[in-house]
Amino acid sequence: MASIGFIIIQIGNPQLDELCEKAIVPALKECDLDPKRVDKHNEGGILKSEIIKFIESAEIIIADVTNERPNCYLEIGYAMGIDKFKNLILTAREDHNPDSPRYKHSGPKVHFDLGGYDILFWRPEKPDLFYQELVKRIRRRKVVLAPSLPPKERNWDEEWIRNHREITKNGFSKIVKPGFTPAKMEISFQLSDYELNVSQSQLLEVARNATIRTFGWPIGLVMDREEYRPRPKADGIVAEILVEDRSSYDYWALRRNGDYYVLKSLFEDDRKPEPPGYIFFNTRIVRTTEALLLCARLYSRLEVPSKAKVRVRIAYKGLKGRILTAAGPRGVTMNNRTTAEDQIEAELHQPLSQIESALLESVKILCSPLFMIFDFFQLNDSVYADIVDKFVKGQSS
Repeated sequence: MASIGFIIIQIGNPQLDELCEKAIVPALKECDLDPKRVDKHNEGGILKSEIIKFIESAEIIIADVTNERPNCYLEIGYAMGIDKFKNLILTAREDHNPDSPRYKHSGPKVHFDLGGYDILFWRPEKPDLFYQELVKRIRRRKVVLAPSLPPKERNWDEEWIRNHREITKNGFSKIVKPGFTPAKMEISFQLSDYELNVSQSQLLEVARNATIRTFGWPIGLVMDREEYRPRPKADGIVAEILVEDRSSYDYWALRRNGDYYVLKSLFEDDRKPEPPGYIFFNTRIVRTTEALLLCARLYSRLEVPSKAKVRVRIAYKGLKGRILTAAGPRGVTMNNRTTAEDQIEAELHQPLSQIESALLESVKILCSPLFMIFDFFQLNDSVYADIVDKFVKGQSS
């Protein structure tokens, strides 16, 4: 069913009736609109109600103000009052235009309250020219009025992630620990339904201000030392921090479209004396909480709307033979839980606003798969809540 094209025009004027028949009605039909005039298409109701119904339902309203008819101005005013000015196309005979040589100071004119608006003027002897121009305007207006399509939802750009993963192989290989292979944590963020195009200098400033320093050595650390500082790339910025005397490695990349990738060595592998290959469940909860809050801060500072959806993925590699325990006394019985799995990953996809509003649940979603491969280990919600709440308050446990 075609959308309505409502015509506001003086009723009973032979010249305007002819214009309507030769130009306005054909132009509306050409643009796939159903032309309606209240004097020709009312359904027997009260005239005022019929007009209101047509104005409220019309996709396009052609309003001709020739001869200064009060009812035409009233109907235009009503359309503006209900925020349908964008649906209005105003027209008038050429002698109503003060810039026309046919204009007469004592003759009809466009009233001052519409004088500043774009009006399509027509000449009675050239209805074909008016028809052609009117078709162009209707089509342009329909394009403007057409609802924008929601952006196509993006999935992970796995190629971009693989490229950075490949870059990290050399640096990470320089971490040497006698007796076991260092493990790594991989973090990825991606906006799935919102597009960014941010300069490298702005990305650097945002990355610096988004850093969370509660844990001590933050995720996505921005350093100013020449060998560690972030470097601009064609599609964003990249930082690589290899501290060989600490056996510590951090790599992160922030893309101009908002994609974020981190690969880092584990805090557990930097403990002294040399650890036999532990995974601390409380440290993993802390790091996951930090990653989620970093995601929220990063995109907030990039002025991403809170309703935009974000993907978060956290993966671990090099886990085989590791022992799950806690850093410090936690009062949780572990029973020497080990894993035969070498890697695990978990992800979530949710509106940006939920990262903070559903933080505890999000942390649990991302941590539970890791703990499960250590002989079905599970934690009570109260343990998650205690660790997450303390981190939010600035305490690392």
